[in-house]
Amino acid sequence: LRGDFKIRSSRRLGEELATRVAGGGYPAALTRKTPARRKQWYADYVDSMVQRDVRDLARIGSLSALPKLLKLAASQTARLINVSELAAPFQVSRPTIRDYVTLLERIFILEELPPWHSNRLKRLVKTPKLHVTDSGLACALLGLSAADLWDDRELLGQMLESFVYGELRRQASGLDDGITFSHYRDKDGAEVDIVIEHSGSRTSGVEVKASSTVHPTDFRGLRRLREATGRRFGCGVILYDGEVSVGFGDGMFAVPIA
Repeated sequence: LRGDFKIRSSRRLGEELATRVAGGGYPAALTRKTPARRKQWYADYVDSMVQRDVRDLARIGSLSALPKLLKLAASQTARLINVSELAAPFQVSRPTIRDYVTLLERIFILEELPPWHSNRLKRLVKTPKLHVTDSGLACALLGLSAADLWDDRELLGQMLESFVYGELRRQASGLDDGITFSHYRDKDGAEVDIVIEHSGSRTSGVEVKASSTVHPTDFRGLRRLREATGRRFGCGVILYDGEVSVGFGDGMFAVPIA
């Protein structure tokens, strides 16, 4: 991210945004013409991954526990991982649940987004964020429709963050230069959803908002990241459901998700 966003008009997605997030990004799922058929595809996908790939990778005492664990993990997507909460319904130890999460990462269903850190800062929260790798899968696991997301703006924001993270990861995979991802959160509550580092030389931040408006106060976490990175700061971007790209000064921009 270099901060060379052109000031141009776009369009507000509105309810279409919820439909896109609930649909996810798996091409095979998107070819299903109805939400019910997409949900069934995701259910079959999870079942095949658990029964085939997990069985091949490790000996787990009870494969039946994994679907329930996945549902709990989906409720934590785009949130700081809470292993105690994930372990609560099961009669197994926290380390065992931690191993299960790692296993689900290895088959690309879950991903932990590490915390950004700098040796100069000691007030950072060092807990990873958990993401289900596809927002459609997360919604299917929780039984959420596009209408459910549209009716619950907080939930839409949560799923949208995982959706955007997945899209950025896919775009970065096609670049030759090294791109790494993390998140930023300090003990004062300032946070940045996604931190993007470009070959160790430039650091930028992305905040995700499901709303159609952006205010200067929304850049608090991005400004903290700018202070922490100094000359290495590229820009700070808030992706929102608006109609224009707008500069907020000092390398800060609001950019339409569309």
